[in-house]
Amino acid sequence: MDGSVTVITNPTVSVRVSSTVSSFEVNRRFNRGITIAEFKSKLELIVGTPAAFMDLELFSTSDKLLQKLDNNEALLGSYPVDDDCRIHVTDCSGTQSGEFTDLSKVEKFEISDEAYEKRADSIRNFKKNMKLGRFNEENRAKQEEALAKKEEEEKVAAEDIAVGNRCKVQVPGQPTKIGTVMFVGKLTLIFISLLAD
Repeated sequence: MDGSVTVITNPTVSVRVSSTVSSFEVNRRFNRGITIAEFKSKLELIVGTPAAFMDLELFSTSDKLLQKLDNNEALLGSYPVDDDCRIHVTDCSGTQSGEFTDLSKVEKFEISDEAYEKRADSIRNFKKNMKLGRFNEENRAKQEEALAKKEEEEKVAAEDIAVGNRCKVQVPGQPTKIGTVMFVGKLTLIFISLLAD
């Protein structure tokens, strides 16, 4: 033996990446043989912070700070990085936390209803021309007729049920319940209230 030390570990490591500019963590696998400078370049694509403005901290699997990853020439594997450790990226460029995810700062396109009505290339105009949805009078009339028919059928069925009647309720996937009818009438639909035994 020549006195050299051989370390046998997995050539890749799976870490959690967090950042000051994002509220969520990302799980990624990296090669232990890359330098910290190369590692920062890969992290730039994940967190959006330029590599030159990154400070990296290594946290254990139990989220205890182990050390800073501050030597750009050192290999990632030269640090005690294990699977499920967390690498925290601190953005030193001045980017605010949540700057890229806060939708309240985004200018939105707004148009008045009158101006939208005049446009020939709108969805509303397409639906009118194709007679779709609420613009199809024939279909709307059929739907209203079907709804009226269903309500009438429910009303006729409810007339045969009186308060105080005994009943059995069977719902698929539920045990059968036996009880007493406590209410018959219309709310927004026709409901039958019962007192279960």
